[in-house]
Amino acid sequence: MAKYTLKINAKTYQLEADPDMPLVWAIRDLANLKGTKFGCGLAQCGACTVHLDGQPVRSCQIPISSIAKKAKITTVEGIGENTLSVVQQAWIDEQVPQCGYCQSGQIMSAVALLATNKNPNDEDIANAMNGNLCRCGTYQRINKAIKKAATML
Repeated sequence: MAKYTLKINAKTYQLEADPDMPLVWAIRDLANLKGTKFGCGLAQCGACTVHLDGQPVRSCQIPISSIAKKAKITTVEGIGENTLSVVQQAWIDEQVPQCGYCQSGQIMSAVALLATNKNPNDEDIANAMNGNLCRCGTYQRINKAIKKAATML
């Protein structure tokens, strides 16, 4: 076991973990932030997507030991702490979730897209959301919500 200092959603966490522990488990089990989901464990489904220094990453494949002390981790809880983000609001407006399991990863990827592209077209959205799987097939609603969120920026 080793000690780690992680900055998650602008809060500092002192955690003790095995160096090989995936970041998803550190976030969920040690920091007790349950919004980030474990899906496949292979970085294929996107349910575990978080932002590491503003970039979307699959937290199931990142060992806690590889996270720099000054790195900023943002989870779905961190994008709308005081008020809903425009993406979260668009998700509600467009009634995107069905079962909801994949939605935190979907939202994190959409937020990252809109941070760099304020007016994405269908191809931009498809590229940014590639690898975020939805078992319920709400892809059309996801696309519509991202376009709506873009108008709300």
